[in-house]
Amino acid sequence: MTARTPTRSARRLALGGFIAASLALAPFAAMAEEVVNIYTTREPGLAKPLFDAFTEKTGVKVNSVFVKDGLAERVKAEGAASPADVLMTVDVGALLDLVDQGVTQPVKSDVLEKAIPANLRGPDGGWFALSARARVAYTSKDRVKDTAITYESFADPKWKGEVCIRSGKHPYNTALIAAYIVHHGEAKAEEWLKGVKANLARKAAGGDREVARDILGDICDLGLANSYYVGLMRSGKGGPEQEEWAKAINVVLPTFENGGTHVNISGATVAKNAPNKDNAVKLLEYLVSPEAQDLYAKGNFEYPVVPGAPVDPIIAAFGPLKVDNVDLVAVAKARKAATNLADKVGFDN
Repeated sequence: MTARTPTRSARRLALGGFIAASLALAPFAAMAEEVVNIYTTREPGLAKPLFDAFTEKTGVKVNSVFVKDGLAERVKAEGAASPADVLMTVDVGALLDLVDQGVTQPVKSDVLEKAIPANLRGPDGGWFALSARARVAYTSKDRVKDTAITYESFADPKWKGEVCIRSGKHPYNTALIAAYIVHHGEAKAEEWLKGVKANLARKAAGGDREVARDILGDICDLGLANSYYVGLMRSGKGGPEQEEWAKAINVVLPTFENGGTHVNISGATVAKNAPNKDNAVKLLEYLVSPEAQDLYAKGNFEYPVVPGAPVDPIIAAFGPLKVDNVDLVAVAKARKAATNLADKVGFDN
């Protein structure tokens, strides 16, 4: 018996059924696409509580990829097929590098513009600060009573043999030197670096927490380090040994002469080819919400960027922070000159 060819009406019914099934599945496909993909240079554990809270609040799943080095190069290599929606990093210079290398896009958000001060975001919506850290002075609790400390005073001969600091070419110090250049010019910055080097108690090396360790060990009396490390040490998150290091220091918020305390930022930008752009913006807006800014403060001991947001009590105990009003873009542009000066004076030698 010869098989019968389906009638036109039967074919129409079958096609209609297929379309109906596709339409029925469409909401589930849309739900499956409720994701946001993040490439970040920050240690995964630091941001996970924020991402988990965002997912709980919005239902948008966060896929986070830790990229230790070469973030811009990776996004460039992936091209238009890159899954990255948000690029997160620390240091304003690193953030602006992403913009300069063409792997980002500006976004318009009234929420972000209202929450973040103008000096902590790109004027065209190209980048946004999400948290801040201050470059502070650690001083010996037992041996130093001076609290009127400026960045300039680190070169004062009275501190000869008493200063501890990490490498002059580490990004934390590069940014500070760059800010010094913006304030005073390259010639004065060079003289300052020579003065600080002459005051070193040991080679410029190690990390910020080792400054507290060496103050406890009576190797030095004064050092430069980031504010949030004090929170990590004093809270016990760094372990009992680091708690002892922290007990040996006082924290002073130094300022530039006729300026404020140097701060650097962690921040983010939307990737150029973000496949989930709306969710990317939604995430950034969440990260400047009161809930998220509180998590930044309590979880990472960083300063919130939103004015009026509470600071963790350990950090608040340092006293009121008067943020230096220097242009962060100008600081980022001076980084190369800062690195060259550190090499020129042999700061790490």
